[in-house]
Amino acid sequence: MNNSQRPTQLPSVSTISAKELVEWRNQHPDVTIIDVRSPAEFESAHIHGSYNVPLDSLAEHSTVLADRIGPRAVLVCQSGHRATQAQQRLAAAGLNTATVLTGGVPAFETAGGTVVRGAQRWGIERQVRFTAGSLILISLLLALIWPWSQVVAFGVSAGLIIAALTDSCLMGRVLSSMPWNKVKASPSTKEMIESIPIASSRL
Repeated sequence: MNNSQRPTQLPSVSTISAKELVEWRNQHPDVTIIDVRSPAEFESAHIHGSYNVPLDSLAEHSTVLADRIGPRAVLVCQSGHRATQAQQRLAAAGLNTATVLTGGVPAFETAGGTVVRGAQRWGIERQVRFTAGSLILISLLLALIWPWSQVVAFGVSAGLIIAALTDSCLMGRVLSSMPWNKVKASPSTKEMIESIPIASSRL
């Protein structure tokens, strides 16, 4: 599709593909990309020019953020799951035009987009899978000598089911607070939000 055939604003849909976002950024430098992952994940790899507002912070300040960013806002995480939650929060605050990047940062890089890399860490979602799997495996192995250890496996399994039903993850929040998921100079939520330029449509 050539430039004359492309629309003049972001499509009124809830998601956008990585390839589309790469094209949109080339056409519209005012596209605001909000990365809702943890500061540590953002430091490890993020889309060039994106702004980091972790999901928990966005949830607490969704009204302020909704008033600041314009219609060309794209929400990003590792896979799209947390970005979807952020989209719902902003919609509740009155911003219905925020779009979710499908496939997250990895898909954007695969599509040829520029990604900035820093200290490498596993993403929170990957850490959750590893931790949950390890706890279940260890508890089942220990059950050979101590049957009560199976309770841990049942507990972790139940936690994962609850996380899916409620669309939240306690283990993910706990892991986010661990020392290895902290950055040396993490800005405050106020500083994060104020670093995002006010969209011209909001001026």
